Amino acid sequence: MSDYRLRLGHNGEEIAKKFLVKSGYVIVARNYRCKLGEIDIIARDGDFLVFIEVKTRSNSACGSPAAAVTLRKQRQICQTAQYYLAEHKLFETPARFDVVAIVVEHDGQHLVELIADAFDLCQ
Repeated sequence: MSDYRLRLGHNGEEIAKKFLVKSGYVIVARNYRCKLGEIDIIARDGDFLVFIEVKTRSNSACGSPAAAVTLRKQRQICQTAQYYLAEHKLFETPARFDVVAIVVEHDGQHLVELIADAFDLCQ
């Protein structure tokens, strides 16, 4: 992955974190990794433990950043979330999957879209 894309992704996660905190989420973990994959942000929103995928693009020419959360990516996030829940013994905790889609304009402005409950637990 190019340095530009790494910086864009890191900046997007920072933007998402600030947006989520302003929206009332409490950040529990960032860049959680295990043998099954990675989850960008894990947060609390009320009673829910929320597993959040952040997608950032420099423009929307290739479509919405949220469209990049494919079924394959959803399955990986679900497996990683189940691992996290087992590791922390949180199976009784209500959980959901959100997506934060960010488009960063060349002038530094950004558009943030929060898609709460974006997909269901994959079986």
